[in-house]
Amino acid sequence: MGKRRVSKMSGGGGDRGRRDRALSRVPKKKLEKGVLHIYSTFNNTRVTLADLKGGTVMWGSSGAMGFSGTRKSTPFAAAKVGEVIGEKAMTIGVKEVEVFVKGVGPGRESALRSFAGKGVEISAIHDVTPVPHNGPRRPKPRRV
Repeated sequence: MGKRRVSKMSGGGGDRGRRDRALSRVPKKKLEKGVLHIYSTFNNTRVTLADLKGGTVMWGSSGAMGFSGTRKSTPFAAAKVGEVIGEKAMTIGVKEVEVFVKGVGPGRESALRSFAGKGVEISAIHDVTPVPHNGPRRPKPRRV
């Protein structure tokens, strides 16, 4: 009576099917040079590959790879995202990228290392993390 549920054991890695699906959706457009944006927060890591005009060609994130909860914010998950985007970039012919890193999360370096390990040359790395130089105005002292 009723449907039988099949429970899957959740291991350390992301979902294998989602990784394969991400690799299957590669754009047909060929690209020589590009811009790689890595946005790393305490909860997730997003990697976006854009053309020189700024149009997004492909993207990936730890959550889209199948990681969830606290595993989504690990350097391992960010490395997997960097690998997938690196493989997709190689299939469309990217040879050189300029990298913009934003955020202070744990995956910022590992995503870049795994992307660079796929054979794409990195011409420049810019850290564009917003840093407050003074902050908002202080509140007035309370009059009692």
